[in-house]
Amino acid sequence: MSKRLLAAAVAAVLAVAGCGGSEEASDPNTLKLWHYEGPDSAMGVAWAEAIKQFEATHPGVKVRFEEKGFEQIQKTASMVLNSKDAPDILEYNKGNATAGLLSKQGLLTDLSEEVAKRGWDKKLGPGIDTTAKYDERGVMGSGKWYGIPNYAEYVMVYYNKTMFDQQGLAAPKTFDELTAAMDKFAKAGVTPVALGGAEYPAAQLFYQLALTKADREWVDRFQRYTGPVDFHDNTWVFGAETFAKWLREGYISKDSAGVKAEDMGLSFMQGKHPIMVSGSWWYGRVQAQVKDFEWAAVPWPGMTSGSSGNLWVVPKGSKNKQLAYDFIEITMSPAIQDKLRDAGGIPVAPSATPATDPRTKQLNDDFQALVDDDRLAFYPDWPAPGFYDAQVSSVQKVITGQIGAHEALTELADYYKENTASVGK
Repeated sequence: MSKRLLAAAVAAVLAVAGCGGSEEASDPNTLKLWHYEGPDSAMGVAWAEAIKQFEATHPGVKVRFEEKGFEQIQKTASMVLNSKDAPDILEYNKGNATAGLLSKQGLLTDLSEEVAKRGWDKKLGPGIDTTAKYDERGVMGSGKWYGIPNYAEYVMVYYNKTMFDQQGLAAPKTFDELTAAMDKFAKAGVTPVALGGAEYPAAQLFYQLALTKADREWVDRFQRYTGPVDFHDNTWVFGAETFAKWLREGYISKDSAGVKAEDMGLSFMQGKHPIMVSGSWWYGRVQAQVKDFEWAAVPWPGMTSGSSGNLWVVPKGSKNKQLAYDFIEITMSPAIQDKLRDAGGIPVAPSATPATDPRTKQLNDDFQALVDDDRLAFYPDWPAPGFYDAQVSSVQKVITGQIGAHEALTELADYYKENTASVGK
């Protein structure tokens, strides 16, 4: 597995290296920017406007934007950022296994001085800033600032209200209501949950199910190494056994093992499945693209995956750091923050003018309630480098029947133990 991923990473890096020389990358009149948000997403809409504002306020400077894939950056960042082809600024995944690892490797610029100068810390505030700071071990929550999030996100339950109404079902606000709804759809011959097992969604659902029984102490032990982690405790076992039960009951399809995240989202937006458990990063697209049915979303019942959004990071080798800082400043401005919110996102520093769209207001109100109730549980792959691929693989094997739920927990436990041993508990 590791050799295959390494070969893929090397191939990707070589492909990137072949499409741009070092002179272009260091042009003082070009800001080279990478991110992986689709143009219809709330972030994509807001950042397109930020690029326009940046170029308008920096005469003679152009932004050379390259859209990358989430998986592409996830697998190749360490190698690309250590090369002459690194961008000046990019969106990067938050957490110990990603931004934390790169900070520990010395590949990211320490932004602490710029944060203090521009007041970004005051805009973010406690909780949202957890994923922006990393200590010398690469552990989030304290230390130096290595990234700036300008949005927030969380996992929720999207549902096709039209299909729910046809079945006489109310909004699935509790776990029992969600289960009852899935059961009714399955008995009617409809696979209720859209899922993608080839990428993050299935592993995320596996974690979500465990989170229905979790509390802050459990999350901190797993995510921040504050105590021993037992992958066969009641919380993990509930999540794993419930996932396996959902497969047996036909709530999720055994064919979902090969489905990518994009195809999962499209299947929900096309009305093929009445439920999708995924993040607020879909919200803007669902809002913009779903025309054939009524839809709504409710928070996951219990703690939920969520945090600040991904980070703007500045590679250590960036030749245009001041331009990168100026771009971050624009994305943190009230105008861009409101643009992000009105496109279906969750801003971290909006203006005092409230959202006018009821769905957008609900999205942001629900997030604030999660923050107030201390229910954000970060994401399952954060604790260890490479844990993302390990989780996708293990959960895929559960879906295809290669291993059972408890065997998957053993695989995750072994990987976690081996790859967090050097951090210290």
